[in-house]
Amino acid sequence: MSETTPAADLENTLILDLEHGTVTIALRPDLAPKHVEQIKALARRGFYDGVPFHRVIEGFMAQGGDPTGTGTGGSDLPDIEAEFSQPGTARFVRGTCGMARTQNPHSANSQFFIMFAPATSLDGQYTIWGQVTSGMEAIDKIKRGAGGSGMVQGPDRIRSMKVAADAA
Repeated sequence: MSETTPAADLENTLILDLEHGTVTIALRPDLAPKHVEQIKALARRGFYDGVPFHRVIEGFMAQGGDPTGTGTGGSDLPDIEAEFSQPGTARFVRGTCGMARTQNPHSANSQFFIMFAPATSLDGQYTIWGQVTSGMEAIDKIKRGAGGSGMVQGPDRIRSMKVAADAA
């Protein structure tokens, strides 16, 4: 990434408040400018506040961003065209934040996931929009789901998600 000013750093940082602690996410507008803008717009509206991590699979990822908690919901903003990174540019490793989507690569909207572990099968297939820089221990404590789908009964919820520039 290129050098940025402190104000730009705050503009491209998310603060995620969870039951188990605070998580800091460095946004990656260099990889996915449209996705980063949508996440920030939704965070600024308070869209993610109180939203569950509805699908959580041990050793894989925690998914949230659907206010219905079913995995079928999204925001009233338009879906975003895919901004996939080539594996030589960015990979899905522990702490990577990616956008969830349907089989249609251009269907990402508000749902996202945070990786517990690397998953090379996702590289180049899903949009990477951020990376956890601190607080991964809070992500590790998110309640896990059951079965292959990872759907969670009584899920943990996002207390708040804010752009750091707005919280400063």
